[in-house]
Amino acid sequence: MVLKTFGWSFAVTALGLVAAVFYGGWAGFGVVAILSILEISLSFDNAVVNAGILKKMNAFWQKIFLTIGILIAVFGMRLVFPVVIVAISAQLNPIDAVDLALNNKDLYQQYVTDAHPAIAAFGGMFLLMIFLDFMFEDREHKWLAWLERPLAKLGKVDMLSACIAMIVLLITSMTFATHAHQHGGTHADKAQTVLISGLAGLITYLVVGGLSGFFEQKLEEGEEREHEAEEEAKRQGRSVSAVKLSGQAAFFMFLYLEVLDASFSFDGVIGAFAITNDIVLMALGLGIGAMYVRSLTVYLVRQGTLDDYVYLEHGAHYAIGALAVILLVTIQYEINEIITGLVGVVLIGASFWSSVRRNRAVAAAEGSEATKTEISSGV
Repeated sequence: MVLKTFGWSFAVTALGLVAAVFYGGWAGFGVVAILSILEISLSFDNAVVNAGILKKMNAFWQKIFLTIGILIAVFGMRLVFPVVIVAISAQLNPIDAVDLALNNKDLYQQYVTDAHPAIAAFGGMFLLMIFLDFMFEDREHKWLAWLERPLAKLGKVDMLSACIAMIVLLITSMTFATHAHQHGGTHADKAQTVLISGLAGLITYLVVGGLSGFFEQKLEEGEEREHEAEEEAKRQGRSVSAVKLSGQAAFFMFLYLEVLDASFSFDGVIGAFAITNDIVLMALGLGIGAMYVRSLTVYLVRQGTLDDYVYLEHGAHYAIGALAVILLVTIQYEINEIITGLVGVVLIGASFWSSVRRNRAVAAAEGSEATKTEISSGV
């Protein structure tokens, strides 16, 4: 099971490390290895959240997520995206931006650093909306009940998540954005840039999330009709053909997953510049990490881990909320990537341990109930 799920990740790791040695020697090997670990530690919460969405898809779309999706994640976000940032911020054509990335790494890093406020605002707002929508939804299982129960009641207010997100964006644009961090330790007023980018992140979430939710609902309605038709056929003693469902639902959920993954990758891409400004080594290291995140997502789905450890999704969404805040704060202040990674690991680790304790308590209660039943029945 492990080899089947992680086989491609192992292969890409071997090829990536070999390529790093040929390109940058053993120093390049070390940089790629560190970047891989950085990406995995920063994106573990991404895998947990992705698994919660991916488990609703069939095997075909899970395979699409591992093939086409990984191409988008590795080549799109880890290689093309940093170049596009430079092309837009420096008003260069893509060819000149690539030349800059390969031949003038210091200037390239400066352009990416200067574009960070816009990136952080977009990604921060997208992730903040994910966190708020999760917190305001009334769920069967509650990890921190003292906090989640009252928030679930507040969630009955329409558009509350969007209102809070816009308030946070306004405060950010009037505080952190007025002294945004730039290369060389300087600061600049990026209030307008942050406001526009944050609104773009919010709109992207509402459009993609709304479409995926709409088609997911259509999918569930179709499955319900199919189930009712099958039950009716059984009662009448005849066969019925399965209802053919449109692939639109899965497609928009896949699109939502890709935008979600892109938002998660912002901190990894920006954080990678603290280790190297070589675009090739960066793509190799972050690409290897992205492969493991993809494989881990599928592994969690196939093992049913989220069903067994019911608080994992809670921990991952708390980590998302923390990451959203960190991204917004980094508009003005630098925060070490180790802190960012540890926040997610600690929150997910705590939710996992709470899930284990809950499972033990449930098992003990069921065992006690079974003993009482045996005694009462005279066994």
